[in-house]
Amino acid sequence: MKTRLLTSALSLLGLGLSLPAQAVEAQLDITLPVIQGAKVRRPYVAVWLEKAASHDFAGNIAVWYDMKKPNNVGATKWLPDLRSWWKASGSQASFPIDGVSGATRPAGEHVINLGASEAVKKLAAGEYEVVVEVAREHGSRELLRLPLQWPPRSAAKAEATGTSELGLVRLTSKP
Repeated sequence: MKTRLLTSALSLLGLGLSLPAQAVEAQLDITLPVIQGAKVRRPYVAVWLEKAASHDFAGNIAVWYDMKKPNNVGATKWLPDLRSWWKASGSQASFPIDGVSGATRPAGEHVINLGASEAVKKLAAGEYEVVVEVAREHGSRELLRLPLQWPPRSAAKAEATGTSELGLVRLTSKP
């Protein structure tokens, strides 16, 4: 609000000065459903960006895996089960990935602030997809894609719902 007022005041004075643009808001809500069973473990989750037309890798957003292992030994053992992400980026990564790696999450809704992500901050303008992949030990695997215009020209919302490992996944963005 203060930036807008100051920018308006400078414009009225005819100074022609400009201030940095407001931060773009982008948020990803991921719902991990409750799954019943004796051997149900928290899922591994990878979230990354791809160019929409070519599906070329554009950056990692989040990778949630079992980081509680002592000295990280065996923590990454199941990451190759996130097959699409592993092929796109994971097999070349060094773990933990700074600003990306995190612990597994329980069932429920989880929010990722995409605007704060280093990968998003480095994006060139264009059409992208936010890809969410989930794999669970003794479970299945699921992948969803949501379109993202970067930077957003207007408020946008995209949603997809998984069938087993993912519930509702919602992407909202606005300039």
